[in-house]
Amino acid sequence: MGSLPVVIVLAAGRGERFAASGGTSHKLAALLAGQPVLAHVLAAVRASGLPHHVVEADASRPGMGDSIAAGVLATPDAAGWLILPADLPLVRGDTLRAVAAALQRHPVAVPVLQGERGHPVGFSAACRDALLDLKGNQGAAPVLRAYQAINSVAVVDVDDIGIVTDIDTVEDLARAEALLAAR
Repeated sequence: MGSLPVVIVLAAGRGERFAASGGTSHKLAALLAGQPVLAHVLAAVRASGLPHHVVEADASRPGMGDSIAAGVLATPDAAGWLILPADLPLVRGDTLRAVAAALQRHPVAVPVLQGERGHPVGFSAACRDALLDLKGNQGAAPVLRAYQAINSVAVVDVDDIGIVTDIDTVEDLARAEALLAAR
């Protein structure tokens, strides 16, 4: 694990918006091109060659911040972390590698598609304590803002619609299906 960042796959959300939109399963189990959404995410992570850790639902971790802290705590020897919500089934392995590579020169790296920020956001080992302190629902936004304030965030320009294509509703799932078919 040592020299590579670990991809923290956040699979702990309740997926309430997906159910409210008419979804009949949890959004991560919903089928996209015949495979569950989560399977697409894990395939991209495997394709990246980076180590990973999946954070699943646990009542002791009510928010995204708690889940990120749990993932970092579970991977103490990592050179950094890529925080990847598990509802981004179109993200590509080469994008994960590009964000990981930027962490060799910067404490934080954010993938951007045509000016729009996406995921995964990468954090170097220098961010460990701040990530371990996260709690609640806002995720790693406070850590990102702190590094933006000191101009220490790498912008990684990518041509990957997957960084901004999350599955929150059945309409999102249909859109992802169309994007995947067009690839």
